Amino acid sequence: MNREELETYIREKEPNICQISVRKEGKEIYAREFNGYEKTDCTHIMSATKSVVSLLFGIAQREGMIQSIDEKVLSWFPDYPVKRGEKTIYDVTLRHLLTMRAPYKGKGDPWTKVCSSENWTFASLDFLGGRKGITDAFEYRTVCLHILSGILYRASGMKTADFANQYLFSKIGIPDHVDFAAKSAEEHREFTISKAPKKNVWFADPEGLGTPGYGLCMSAGDMSRIGQLCLNRGHWEGNRIIPEEWIDAMTRPRPVDSRYFRGMQYGYLWWIIHPERNIYAAVGNSGNVIYVNPEDNITAAVSSYFKPTVFDRVDFIEEILLPSLGV
Repeated sequence: MNREELETYIREKEPNICQISVRKEGKEIYAREFNGYEKTDCTHIMSATKSVVSLLFGIAQREGMIQSIDEKVLSWFPDYPVKRGEKTIYDVTLRHLLTMRAPYKGKGDPWTKVCSSENWTFASLDFLGGRKGITDAFEYRTVCLHILSGILYRASGMKTADFANQYLFSKIGIPDHVDFAAKSAEEHREFTISKAPKKNVWFADPEGLGTPGYGLCMSAGDMSRIGQLCLNRGHWEGNRIIPEEWIDAMTRPRPVDSRYFRGMQYGYLWWIIHPERNIYAAVGNSGNVIYVNPEDNITAAVSSYFKPTVFDRVDFIEEILLPSLGV
């Protein structure tokens, strides 16, 4: 399949793709836009947001704002009123949150209760813990991860987007992001499902804390910069951005006991695609992916507008995109 055939395939078989950026040995070897998107337009990258947040915590630890990811979650929230009878929450650590092994009450994400509250962090803490105790079972959550934004704010004194702008985005050539706060549930829904290009924004709660489980908007070109930073083991143009030790820990595979998630393993908010080859990815609903292949020195980013039937595009990247580019 040549490049013309590739782009015909994308339009016919992968119609919600908006942008693609592929880098080989640090150089962008392919960039293409679809569906009327320009190179600098952004899409909501959905759960790929989580992986960017992982990098922010690596930076926070490097800066001494966080001493250890084994610190207890409640150490950052001495003012949080623990529910009567709740004991498990006292043992939950930051590591549990980063590896999706924190225990929660109930099943699924309590979107309405968290997103209709005045304090999304405390509302998420209300669901943390439970009678089963610390089981180390993998339990994928999105909205309840808002606890991470609360921790980052308590640790740094900075709102999520401001922290990312200063310590990450500005360092690797990504434009500054600003908060986007929905004024209603309908506006929140529209933010998620709209097919229109977005600006450099990060969905935020009423206090201005960016959502860590979803809500970041980026172009594929900027997503590929994130991938390249990881491929460079935290270095960018001679400057240290992320500790190498964090990259190693972040991409260390941990088994996922679930019939979902296509057999992938998990690190610190990154999916481990091929543990034996150390290939990993940030994966967001609708096919938003930052794919990192250290073995072949390749990173590929795909941005897409909302299409709920598409979980990821790892197979597309590995079986269609990269072979078509001859890499």
